[in-house]
Amino acid sequence: MSQKPRTQTQEPPTAAEGELAPITAMMSSRLMVLANLLKRGAILRYKRLAGLSSVEFGLVASLGRRPPMSVIRLAEAVGMDKGQISRALAELVSRKLVAKAVNPRDNRETLVCLTKAGLAAHDAIVAGAQERNRRLLEQLGAAELEVLLAQIDRLTGTAAEMLAAEKDLN
Repeated sequence: MSQKPRTQTQEPPTAAEGELAPITAMMSSRLMVLANLLKRGAILRYKRLAGLSSVEFGLVASLGRRPPMSVIRLAEAVGMDKGQISRALAELVSRKLVAKAVNPRDNRETLVCLTKAGLAAHDAIVAGAQERNRRLLEQLGAAELEVLLAQIDRLTGTAAEMLAAEKDLN
């Protein structure tokens, strides 16, 4: 079945006709779709495995097997402000996954770290992430993976430069 040529007054093709809208065809949109699918799957997995919300699993993952860190540093690590993470930290403390203590060098600062139970949740997150990563990449050969990772690194560098340029313009 042949299609008649489109005129400027006709509606653009639909996704069902095999063409993507210009914005969804862009690399950044495709990468965001991939990232969102991976994030949604991860959130469901970590809720099932460790009973953690997306914010909580982000905090547990960031605290990891590191020495205690300040709440401010943790907020910077997860890209949220201190107020956004305080409720999640309170929940993690009440569930005995995170311990809070006053910094002995600066009593105005609170330090947080994972408890033994928090470390177990962290280890479940890491194991789950490794399994998901393996499953995602198993379809690529070693050479394909090497090229993909190099390209992602290049694109990440360019995106960081673009962000810096935007910040300079604001």
